[in-house]
Amino acid sequence: MYCSKCGVENPDDVQSCRSCGAPLTDTSAQMAGAISKTSGLAIASLVLAILSPFTCMITAIPAIILGIVALVKILNSAGRLRGTGLAVAGIAVPVVALPITALLMGILMPALARTRQLAFRMTCATNLSGLGKAMLIYAGDYDALPTPSEWCDLLAERAAVAEQSFRCRGAHEGPCNYAMNKNVQELGLTAPPDMVLLFETHPGWNQSGGPETLTTDNHEGDGCNVLFIDSLVEFVKTERLDKLRWTAD
Repeated sequence: MYCSKCGVENPDDVQSCRSCGAPLTDTSAQMAGAISKTSGLAIASLVLAILSPFTCMITAIPAIILGIVALVKILNSAGRLRGTGLAVAGIAVPVVALPITALLMGILMPALARTRQLAFRMTCATNLSGLGKAMLIYAGDYDALPTPSEWCDLLAERAAVAEQSFRCRGAHEGPCNYAMNKNVQELGLTAPPDMVLLFETHPGWNQSGGPETLTTDNHEGDGCNVLFIDSLVEFVKTERLDKLRWTAD
């Protein structure tokens, strides 16, 4: 190695210059250390890996690819690049996080679907409550409930009921997902308070009928919303549907 003070070349194994006695340092090691830097690919790999659980694992694959490329470049850099640990972490984090994320999604998705169905059920109940109020308004104006054969038309035209109020969010099609109890026509508001007035049925318009036309399909078979003569709306479970009162008897 060369002496930095006098410029004389010395053997590699000596610690001081044989000419001037100045201490010798390994300049090649210093130069290698000076130019050594952290791999940008390794850093990017780790950042994407950390983000992967928050992006539904979208950044997991890029993180693994960048980590592998970074490792190859670091190994072939002859010490000019560092960051092996960052690259390994960028590969390992998604590999570990992927099954954990899949497990959490498997647990959360049914809960989210259930929450969505509950929201549909509440919106449906709100619709029926609004239809019940509209029927009372109609009855106040005309001294009778709308006729079962044209109740949708009458509420839309004379009680200003909006189109969306006839739709259950849990149903896949419309225009109306409710039917009127055909037995109410003769009794009107004198019908027993616990008698069915409106209930969920298959898509149609101005529909009327009895238990044979009722459906629980809008709420995955759990039951259906029912509006009673006294304006009460209740979600009736499937196993209790046979207890509903359809006639005055």
